[in-house]
Amino acid sequence: MDNQDLFAEAQKLIPGGVNSPVRAFRSVGGAPRFIREAQGATITDAEGKVYIDYVGSWGPMILGHSHPQVVAAIREAAGRGTSYGAPTELEIAMARRITEAFPSVEMVRTVSSGTEATMTAIRLARGFTGRDKIIKFTGCYHGHADSLLVKAGSGVATLGIPGSPGIPRQLAELTLSLPYNDSETVREALRQHGADIACIIVEPVAGNMGVVAPRPGFLEELRELTREYGALLIFDEVITGFRVAYGGWQNLAGIAPDLTCLGKIIGGGLPVGALGGRRDVMEQLAPTGPVYQAGTLSGNPVAMAAGIATLDILKGNSYQALGQRAEALCNGYRDLFSQKGIPVRINRVGSLFTLFCTAGEVTDFASASGSDTQFYARFFQGMLAAGVYLAPSQFEAAFLSFAHGDVELARTLEACERVLKTL
Repeated sequence: MDNQDLFAEAQKLIPGGVNSPVRAFRSVGGAPRFIREAQGATITDAEGKVYIDYVGSWGPMILGHSHPQVVAAIREAAGRGTSYGAPTELEIAMARRITEAFPSVEMVRTVSSGTEATMTAIRLARGFTGRDKIIKFTGCYHGHADSLLVKAGSGVATLGIPGSPGIPRQLAELTLSLPYNDSETVREALRQHGADIACIIVEPVAGNMGVVAPRPGFLEELRELTREYGALLIFDEVITGFRVAYGGWQNLAGIAPDLTCLGKIIGGGLPVGALGGRRDVMEQLAPTGPVYQAGTLSGNPVAMAAGIATLDILKGNSYQALGQRAEALCNGYRDLFSQKGIPVRINRVGSLFTLFCTAGEVTDFASASGSDTQFYARFFQGMLAAGVYLAPSQFEAAFLSFAHGDVELARTLEACERVLKTL
């Protein structure tokens, strides 16, 4: 069956025909591509069409798809059994790699997704502080746990959903959502609610309203304010962890949060999440403490093996070279849009970037929301037809991998030049 037939069949059996909303192409139109296989920097759909992939499973595939060493590690681990529901040495090996890469992380608990990591971090912060309210930032997406969907980014922003039915009003009232990059509003919120705030959770580099870097001093002020008011600071590095550096953004910025959430890359393409941080906080988790968290598949041996193989390969690779390649691609995009007189703002941090269809600077969700989403949809469809697979949403990041070479970048820019002529 072709993509359209598969989508029609999927919609009979799966809500919206997809198992994660942004995959449905609602904001860009048309039928989603059903992927049959992937290799290196490319994916192949059910019709056999090959695309240069800039989604990369939304971030995990930093080495490219089907990296032979990662695949070999998965096969070897699966041959010994796919799940035990009991501890393994692999869990210790993963925890050791994370604690060595993140100076702020003294202990680690692995889980099965980024959402589970952030959900647990919030519960742990509330249990540790004895407080109920939290602060997050509008447009930052931390998964679909109840406390964190208030004014979230990612698919919530893509579909124009302000929150979600099913979240009790009383619980939503415990979440204060403030503008990203605006520390004065944080200061004022803490002046009013400081004694009730358990934590501030933030993407140190926003990646779910599109890529938005922190303004100088913003994260440092969050660190100072949380210490002043006795709240915990949680960095959601599910995207940036091992993506912007070996470790995360906190290593580049020299900031030590109390808790860190990870996912994506540490699973090597398999479902994994983790949270880690200060020993005194982490020891409040069961069984050493009263804050309960559990998971049958937590620390899954196959996922641990894939993640360990990925991290070991990354340790010997040059993040600087990957960032330079991304910079060259973004500069090429800027030149082509400029030649056509089409406004574009490209935000890039390392190998993460977003093409915002707007002339203005993008520093928070309000400015990101000024982008021309209809133009982006037309650009997306043109690039897709030309064999380049971008995120099916204006409010997402593009991901470059080590498998993207000069040939792929040249073909991408050639496609962009052809598409812009039609727009």
